[in-house]
Amino acid sequence: MKRNHFYFFWRAVCIPIFKLKYRTKYIGKENVPEEGAFILASNHTDATDPIVLGIGIKRQVQFMAKEELFRNKFISWFLRKLGAFPIDRGKADMGSIRHFEEILKDGALMGIFIEGTRSKDGEFLKPKNGCSLIAWETKTPVIPVCHTKIGKRVWFHFGKPLSIEDMGFNEGGAREFRNASRIIMDHIKAIREEDLAAYEAKKNG
Repeated sequence: MKRNHFYFFWRAVCIPIFKLKYRTKYIGKENVPEEGAFILASNHTDATDPIVLGIGIKRQVQFMAKEELFRNKFISWFLRKLGAFPIDRGKADMGSIRHFEEILKDGALMGIFIEGTRSKDGEFLKPKNGCSLIAWETKTPVIPVCHTKIGKRVWFHFGKPLSIEDMGFNEGGAREFRNASRIIMDHIKAIREEDLAAYEAKKNG
C-alpha cells in the first residue's frame, strides 16, 4: 500500500505526548506482521484508544469509527486523511463494511473495537459481529488486542493472529459469526488474565 505521510506525521507528533501521558507498555508487537492484511480486534475504554494503539506499532492502522465523529466537516476531513472511515453502529452498514473489505484486499491493517462502543468501567462488553463478518468475507486473520490499566501504566498486548480456522469458520452465516466473535473475545479476555497474573507475580516476587 502507498505510504500515508499525513498519518505518519501525526503519529510522530503523538508518540512522545501519549507515551508520557499514559505510560504505555506494549507487549507482543512482533505478532503484528510488517505486511499483509490483518484485523486488529481490541477492547475499548477510552476515546484516545485508536491513537495509543496506533502509535505502538510501525504500520498504519485504518480504523472503523462511529459515524457521529464525522459530522463536523473539519474533523471528518482529518479522520479520513488518517485512514479512518465511518460506520453507523445502529444498523448493518454494508457500505462501510464493503469499504474495509476492499482495503483489506489491498493488504491493509485494519483496527476495530469489537465491542462496538466504549466500556465505561473497563469491563468487557458483549462483542459485535462486524469483525467476524469482515474476517470471513475477506479471509483475513484477526489479531486480538487487549489494553488494561495495570498499576500506573496502560498495557497494550497484541496476541497471536487467529486464522479463519482458529475462529471456527466453515461455511459462514450468522451462527458462525457469533461464535467467531466469542472466540476472538475469549482470546482478548485471556490476554488480560495473562497480564494481570504477570503483574502480580512481578509485584510479589
